[in-house]
Amino acid sequence: MTRPTTTGSFCGRTRREFFWETGAGFTGLALTGLLSADGFFDRPAQAATGKGAFLNPMAPKPPHFPAKAKSVIFLFMYGGPSQVDTFDYKPKLYPMDGKTISIKTFGRGGHKNEGRVVGPKWKFKQYGQCGKYVSDLFPHIGECVDDIAFIHSMYAESPIHGSAMLMMNSGRILSGHPCLGSWVTYGLGSINENLPGFVVMLDKTGGPISGPKNWSSGYMPAAYQGVVVRASGTPIHNLQLPPGMTREAQRQLLDRLREKNEEHLASRADNSELSARIASYELAYKMQQYAPEAVDFSKETAKTLTLYGIDQPRTRDFGQKCLLARRLVERGVRFIQIYSGGAHNDDNWDAHTDMVKNHSKHAGDTDKPIAGLLKDLKQRGLLDSTIVVWGGEFGRQPTAEYAVGTGRDHNSYGFTMWMAGGGIKGGVSVGATDELGNNAVENRFHVKNLHATILTQLGLDPNRLSYFYGGLDQKLVGVEGADPIHQII
Repeated sequence: MTRPTTTGSFCGRTRREFFWETGAGFTGLALTGLLSADGFFDRPAQAATGKGAFLNPMAPKPPHFPAKAKSVIFLFMYGGPSQVDTFDYKPKLYPMDGKTISIKTFGRGGHKNEGRVVGPKWKFKQYGQCGKYVSDLFPHIGECVDDIAFIHSMYAESPIHGSAMLMMNSGRILSGHPCLGSWVTYGLGSINENLPGFVVMLDKTGGPISGPKNWSSGYMPAAYQGVVVRASGTPIHNLQLPPGMTREAQRQLLDRLREKNEEHLASRADNSELSARIASYELAYKMQQYAPEAVDFSKETAKTLTLYGIDQPRTRDFGQKCLLARRLVERGVRFIQIYSGGAHNDDNWDAHTDMVKNHSKHAGDTDKPIAGLLKDLKQRGLLDSTIVVWGGEFGRQPTAEYAVGTGRDHNSYGFTMWMAGGGIKGGVSVGATDELGNNAVENRFHVKNLHATILTQLGLDPNRLSYFYGGLDQKLVGVEGADPIHQII
């Protein structure tokens, strides 16, 4: 490129160069001012602020605005429960059983334009003052409908377990992003220094597809990821001291790490990764002492154990998890996720062949414990500050997947979830699917709207809560944002 020629010179520059650089400089000055006001230049130094103080990433943080809720219990029905057999009453489906109709579906079997209707396999009846219709699968949850808000018009992008699980947990169909529990602990921290802020309890048959990706902290520090806890026996594995290591030696190791952290602070180096490591080690040190007490049910009354179904073999396992969830909420744990169903096929709610066999098993295992949890939280005054969420990664189709049998394929076009507590209205139903229960057609709500609702009730603005990564202010609800479901707040 040739140098422009013009008469006159300003400090070795032509007038044309002077005016060009001056103009660009003024716009750059304005841009710098805008970025500075937005806190852009503060971000790299945020981890290096303070004078010799340990920066605990899990320290309690104030919400954006007054919160209705303090904790979340997410009851995850892995595999995809059928909405038309549980809480979405479709009386017109019963007489259509066995008929082949024109209907657009998309599931594991791909796109289809027709299918054989599978009528609901259970009767529905009305419960509570609100008169909500609930399947005979859930007589105990039916007793709690006046405290529950049912969302009948949920939808998501993927009808495939792996990506749908990631969507429900992290708001994205691809792995590598922080999940809901991580966003909650990142935004609010934890008020209990002796237990994890984010706890996960898996089904006795194993974890869900994609495993730890469903409780990962993604690009956030590892301190925000979920910790797998067991409701009986050894609560947290891998906490045993290494051979030859004593508690005193462990304490000394933590002290040395703190000293190293202070050296980083003094040099103004970015110590965020080291702070997160120290927080993780510190938490492990304290959990060795306090986690066993959290799972000790010896002081719970026989009445309480019966309420959760712990006195019955069938409901004991899930009942113990629900009771532990209540005890963790009492101890300040922010986010608890309990999985019903694990592994593959009929070990979870993925009813591809026999609806009656599959859903009878899983509903029978969970109905009484879940109702017990709601009733126990309410009688202890904890339901007002605890959000309880129920649902799977998607629903199921109103038609059969195969030429014979009653199994249903996956359906992300329209499905049901419900919420209770934490400022959520009780005894209401919002949204609707079509008369076959296939597509959400009225007040459609995306998974991100569900996430936005949970964050809002916790006092966090879903469109403001962000984490700077990859050149963007990343958000659980995406850079495009999402509104909460106002009808149930």
